[in-house]
Amino acid sequence: MTMSKPSDQTLSKFVELARFIAAQADTVLTLETLARRVHLSPSRMQRVFKSIFGVSPKKFQQAARSERFKASLRAGSDITAAIYEAGYGSSSRVYGQDMHSIGMTPRRYRAGGRGEVLTYACRDTVLGPIMMAATDRGVCFAQFGANCETLLTKLRSEYPHAELQQYQGQATLQLDQWIDALNGYIQNKQPRPEIPLDLQGTAFQIKVWEFLLSMKDGDVASYTELAQGIDKPRAVRAAASACAANRIAVLVPCHRILRGDGGLGGYRWGVERKRALLDSERARKSRV
Repeated sequence: MTMSKPSDQTLSKFVELARFIAAQADTVLTLETLARRVHLSPSRMQRVFKSIFGVSPKKFQQAARSERFKASLRAGSDITAAIYEAGYGSSSRVYGQDMHSIGMTPRRYRAGGRGEVLTYACRDTVLGPIMMAATDRGVCFAQFGANCETLLTKLRSEYPHAELQQYQGQATLQLDQWIDALNGYIQNKQPRPEIPLDLQGTAFQIKVWEFLLSMKDGDVASYTELAQGIDKPRAVRAAASACAANRIAVLVPCHRILRGDGGLGGYRWGVERKRALLDSERARKSRV
């Protein structure tokens, strides 16, 4: 069942609810507590919230808590202090279920990712050769190129301090499977693959990429709407730059951002690939 577009009044109420959740990142919030604030049943509140923001209230709070934690680290807080300042309550939680939103361990985050070991694989796809590389947390690099040699040069230039490994084994097999799944998705033969991601960038870049991840198949937005979506309406150029800096093609769908006049705009892996991806997603959406 597809939910109708929320009214301006409903949208305003839920924006205020989201702000409340973000402000209470260190507090246990029940669905009943949140539902009372918008005068809906818990189940209805959760459905409307997810339809507007793309995630459940719980996931939204986890993201807010994670952002507070990372801000404390960037400000120079001791790791243990940052854990408690963010409201995790114990070190086990930040190294557990919420770690997906950080992408790497806190110590590595503070060090800028130095010392990472990246396993990589290169395969052909319907859109040409792609190289995928991953840390032990998930994919940090997925880019199209002319051939595997130029893609390896690109990988080395973007991760000059990392140890790169290409070998036969379980890690390489997993990368092959992920590339196959991504290729099947592009061709509309398989659903969007659930592949873990290791987002490595500035706080602003990650905020942009997380917004892109919240977009649904077949949806598009302008750079202005992207900036508004991350609550930085004046940062249109910065948002565009964050899209251009994205290292993970398709899985972080920067191809869904268009010019204000509806034109395709730029794409670091070629406008023809961008057009093909959008056409594929439109075809998939029309069948739903």
